[in-house]
Amino acid sequence: MNAVLWRNAHAISLATVSGWGAFECAAVVTVGDTIRWIGAQSDLPANLERDLGVRSVNEVDLGGALLTPGLVDCHTHLVYGGHRAAEFELRLEGVSYEAIARSGGGIRSTVNATRTATDEDLFERACSRARTLMSQGVTTIEIKSGYGLSEHHEARSLRCARRVAQALGLTVRTTCLAAHAIPSEFEGRPDDYIEAVCAWLPKWHAEGLVDAVDAFCERIAFSPDQVRRVFECARALGLPVKLHAEQLSDQGGAALAAEFGALSCDHLEWVSDAGIAAMAAAGSVAVLLPAAFYFLRETQLPPVQALRRAGVPIALATDHNPGSAPLLSPSLVLNLACTLFRLTPEEALRGMTVHAARALGLRDRGALAVGMRADFAVWDLDHPAELAYWIGHQACRKTILGGVLQ
Repeated sequence: MNAVLWRNAHAISLATVSGWGAFECAAVVTVGDTIRWIGAQSDLPANLERDLGVRSVNEVDLGGALLTPGLVDCHTHLVYGGHRAAEFELRLEGVSYEAIARSGGGIRSTVNATRTATDEDLFERACSRARTLMSQGVTTIEIKSGYGLSEHHEARSLRCARRVAQALGLTVRTTCLAAHAIPSEFEGRPDDYIEAVCAWLPKWHAEGLVDAVDAFCERIAFSPDQVRRVFECARALGLPVKLHAEQLSDQGGAALAAEFGALSCDHLEWVSDAGIAAMAAAGSVAVLLPAAFYFLRETQLPPVQALRRAGVPIALATDHNPGSAPLLSPSLVLNLACTLFRLTPEEALRGMTVHAARALGLRDRGALAVGMRADFAVWDLDHPAELAYWIGHQACRKTILGGVLQ
């Protein structure tokens, strides 16, 4: 096997507990999809072939560019049909997100558009969205279902997500979000729908379609008791869980998710101190979604300082979806997290690398260190704080996926 020497870069490893973990005039050596050496270029071993046990070393000069771990987008809804621009106008006129959902709009309108779209249309649109994220430094994404809300349509959404991974070569983690909303055919029968979801899950798991299970615990969606039934089903199948929790109100969802050892609790604007304590004890990641906060013009800020004090890791994601976050710009997420939630630029970058990977249950990426997966982003920037500073600036020069230049 051959090695690749990526040299002449300003590398930000994020491999330390705090600080950038910077290497000036750095080099990274990869063998296959794994980092085998990283450090100052002047400290490179004299005989890499012998030391690494490889036949040869190919060199790539990065021209002094900024090198970071590849970004991880740990919360997206990329598979869907249609758009909801009309609802955007309604909200500008003062209609609340909750009122739109209760009147038959919101998630249900996207469900209708998704069900009528062809498999190829869903796939091509999801691929286009994923390519846009990749062009901006993303190397790992999560894709949720949740816009099919039937056995057939949820399954094809999950299959579509698997196809995206195969077509583009990036890592895609699939999350079943069938408990996203109550479909029209189950109107007034939420418990019956939850029973159906619990019957479908084992089939999708057996087909290899599901990496994790999510739910929307909210007044306009599902109660904690209903979510518990879904999580018990997931636990019986050995699937990890995560939760849309405390976005619009405090339903105690974070504490419930923590009880099941949730990978993450996401949104969290209304999370209580008790919920935070439960997350800290369970090791769950807080995934903050500033694009949705901004787009819905919310005013209840997530309790960032309380999360910091409790030692809960804070991740960030685009939350790309047609209703509350039609956004495909990771750098804008970093900026919004700093300007709206007052994260530091370092916290923000860790939130889309180290902690985002953890929110997906992935410990082999998110930092540049020996033994980690060779997923990098190369930026035309001088300092990592610029990733959160510039607005609308396409700074990503290239990405490396599993040691392969894209």
